[in-house]
Amino acid sequence: MLLRQLKRLAPFDMHLHYTDRHRLPSEIEEKLGLTFHASAADMVPHCDVVTINAPLHPETEGLFDDELIATMKRGAYLINTARARIADRDAVVRALQSGRLAGYAGDVWFPQPAPSDHPWRTMPHHGMTPHISGSSLSAQARYAAGTREILESFFAGTPIRDEYLIVDGGKLAGTGAHSYAVRG
Repeated sequence: MLLRQLKRLAPFDMHLHYTDRHRLPSEIEEKLGLTFHASAADMVPHCDVVTINAPLHPETEGLFDDELIATMKRGAYLINTARARIADRDAVVRALQSGRLAGYAGDVWFPQPAPSDHPWRTMPHHGMTPHISGSSLSAQARYAAGTREILESFFAGTPIRDEYLIVDGGKLAGTGAHSYAVRG
């Protein structure tokens, strides 16, 4: 997912920074002009716009809190189309009210549906939309094709592609091993 977004942004002649549990190969970094950072805390001070593209788990829940947001460039934009609880709801509101953030955009809310008094409905400088992931016909066709491929592989006894795997044999595998950490 992250690589797909970076590839889409590369033609716009931006200085692209990223952080991920697994660093991309140097050939891809060079081709796309990417700068890798070991953590979100290392990355955000360098960015005018930060997009959140991460799963929600204990390491990411509340990641964009007052402390991390305070290290962002004053006037930066934060975009969250991942999971609402990765950004601390009230920290985002405070950052917009103080001018620390110039804007916040996203399509993920917590709780969802958001109550009528949710502070993101009235905070300044925001662009919030309903979360509509997967509702397009082309997305539904891709999900259906992927599900079919998984079932065909399972019943044929052939390996399931890594991008479809989260757990295999009780252990993180494929995309799951890439996205999540084993907690001891």
